[in-house]
Amino acid sequence: MHMQAKKLPGLKIGRFNLPTPIIQGGMGVGISLSGLASAVANEGGVGVISSVGLGLLFSEEQLNYRKANMHFLRHEIRKARQMTNGVIGLNIMVALSDFDNMLQIAIEEEVDIVFMGAGLPLRFPKNYTPEMIRNFKTYFVPIVSSARAAQLIFQYWGKTFGRIPEAVVVEGPKAGGHLGFKREQIDDPQFQLEKLIPEVVDTVKVFEERFEREIPVIAAGGIFSGADILKFLELGASGVQMATRFVATHECDASEDFKNAYVQSKKEDIVIIDSPVGLPGRAIKNSFLQEVKEGQKKPFKCSWKCLKTCDFRTTPYCIADALANAQRGMLEKGFTFAGSNAYKVDKIVSVNELFLTLEKEYLQAVKARQPQAVY
Repeated sequence: MHMQAKKLPGLKIGRFNLPTPIIQGGMGVGISLSGLASAVANEGGVGVISSVGLGLLFSEEQLNYRKANMHFLRHEIRKARQMTNGVIGLNIMVALSDFDNMLQIAIEEEVDIVFMGAGLPLRFPKNYTPEMIRNFKTYFVPIVSSARAAQLIFQYWGKTFGRIPEAVVVEGPKAGGHLGFKREQIDDPQFQLEKLIPEVVDTVKVFEERFEREIPVIAAGGIFSGADILKFLELGASGVQMATRFVATHECDASEDFKNAYVQSKKEDIVIIDSPVGLPGRAIKNSFLQEVKEGQKKPFKCSWKCLKTCDFRTTPYCIADALANAQRGMLEKGFTFAGSNAYKVDKIVSVNELFLTLEKEYLQAVKARQPQAVY
């Protein structure tokens, strides 16, 4: 006999009733494209395409980078749509210089949910009026690293657009890739996700009351197992965003070499680097990063200024090139971003298998919490 409690809880974001609380984090420069996103959506999670650097991975002779980015983003969204009728998201970095173009494509293609990180999403392209913004079918979900940022975004949106984001992702300092924290905050207990989640939950309560609807808070950064999922749901989160664990899946859009870097990594290989874009990032140590650390410059020509904060004249390497090379498996010319638990990945599985494992881990954790019945 099956008891109903044997399942992961669902997640409701506006009109979407998801059977699982799992959102796959967007991973830039081609790690999460239509392949991974559609596989996750087919399992009942939110599958997320990353919009960054597509023009680097696929080049069209007649298109410049900016145009190629737009062309291939549209292509990936449509491709994902053909492979699933689940919920498809798009991750756009606010710090990208083509943020407006990417957002416009997302809205035109009616992407289900746009996740906006790496900066405060406080503006829409100029051609959109507040009335248009209120009526977009697409949902908007900012990624923040503090309750203060959440407060600022919700307040500003409510006042300026008469619409607030449909959910909020809170990313703690254990995430992979660029981090929204200073180096000294990364290990500081004051900035850990366990502390941030309840603070953000309290912050959005005011807006839930004012706008008379639920605003799910999604926990992200270092969430690896079913037990982690349970822990953050108990702290008040409605769902979790996971990225690292989805890299080691057959459906992930990265090369086998990229995935194997995760499988082969050890705990001491997960390091914090200073990214050329002026932020700390978490990555897997390799020869490329070692050479950069020793002061080697990697010559490159800047194809186009993709990040507002990057100064290509002084940076030791092009991060977009390095990540694109890694995606293709050329790790001697690049490196892999990864979350703090990447070293726990020991094999490559299918997305379906990963969901089953997470569910099993979650149920074991629930069971371990329950007092044993006395007969």
